[in-house]
Amino acid sequence: MILIQNGLLHTMETNQPLKGDLLIKQGKIVQIAPAISPTERMQTINADGLQVFPGFIDAHSHIGIAEEKTTVQTDASNENTNPITPCMRAIDAINPMDSAFHNAVAAGITGVMAGPGSANVIGGQFAFIKTDGRCIDRMTVLAPAAIKIAFGENPMSCYGQNGNIPSTRMGIASLIREELTLARQYFEGGGSAEFGMECYRDLFEKKIPLKAHVHRADDILTAMRIAAEFDLDLTLDHCTEGHLIAEEIAQSPYPAIVGPSLAARNKQEVSACDFKTAGILQKAGVRVALTTDHPVSRIQYLPLCAALAAKEGLGKQNALKAITLDAAKICRVDHRLGSLRVGKDADLAIWDGDPLEIASSVCFTLINGKIVWENTHGK
Repeated sequence: MILIQNGLLHTMETNQPLKGDLLIKQGKIVQIAPAISPTERMQTINADGLQVFPGFIDAHSHIGIAEEKTTVQTDASNENTNPITPCMRAIDAINPMDSAFHNAVAAGITGVMAGPGSANVIGGQFAFIKTDGRCIDRMTVLAPAAIKIAFGENPMSCYGQNGNIPSTRMGIASLIREELTLARQYFEGGGSAEFGMECYRDLFEKKIPLKAHVHRADDILTAMRIAAEFDLDLTLDHCTEGHLIAEEIAQSPYPAIVGPSLAARNKQEVSACDFKTAGILQKAGVRVALTTDHPVSRIQYLPLCAALAAKEGLGKQNALKAITLDAAKICRVDHRLGSLRVGKDADLAIWDGDPLEIASSVCFTLINGKIVWENTHGK
């Protein structure tokens, strides 16, 4: 058991932090109270003057797939030999030895949604994983967690320049509709198990969403149109021009995962990239999470992205929720993660200051109730 004493507890269940103690047993939070009496069996952490948060969540990344030391062998984020590859599973490509996992843990990031890149129109299956471990099966919280689809410049440039479909936005939408039509017919017909179609079962049963790579406003609207046509759940990932159509997005049930706003505007479709997008969407009524899109922006800068989004209109509390509870809800893991609550996984970070202040540091990171990072700097 681990007892965290005298900390300022930011549960994210309410807007006001609580001064008190938090008890961890067998990887779960078992008690939160103003004071908990320690016993000899408890390891204690004195958090007096420190701030305790649920572990941060990056809702869209390629950690462990596009590795830090990228080569042809270590960038496995795209199977760019076929625009339709729904059966590919992120868990078969994520390398827990990627040094980015250490950076994540040291930054208080305990959970990530990781999966294929955006070269393919249908790219494969994302997984929600924790950031500590050596065996991906033990790190996995939810897999499959989403099926990746991509619109815009990436699939067009990957295939269209070679004379293959898609070379246009119409081609992308057509391929997605064709594949989803075949999948729907397969399930409606009650066909025998078929590998190429069975991967869509959770999608059509609404257990997982489509995860749409969309930057431009027209691509966002196309993704929403297709999801509505097939009655599927959807997340709008990147959503770079979302602020231009905030009312239209708010009228839909689809959340936005905004970013990487810290990255360069290196493509035409991201020319409107701005930290104001998240705040405009949130004020319109859209549930918002933030992403570094690691390694496009490095994962340890997720708190900095939240701080800049807060500054540009999202506000401090909403920015923190965008990397904790709201991110967990969008990723469908909020029954276990995203807030400090009795019964949830003991994934948390203890900070020496406000996480949205650049000079603040993580003192301890815990995952599954185990200390996986302790900052010894200055000791």
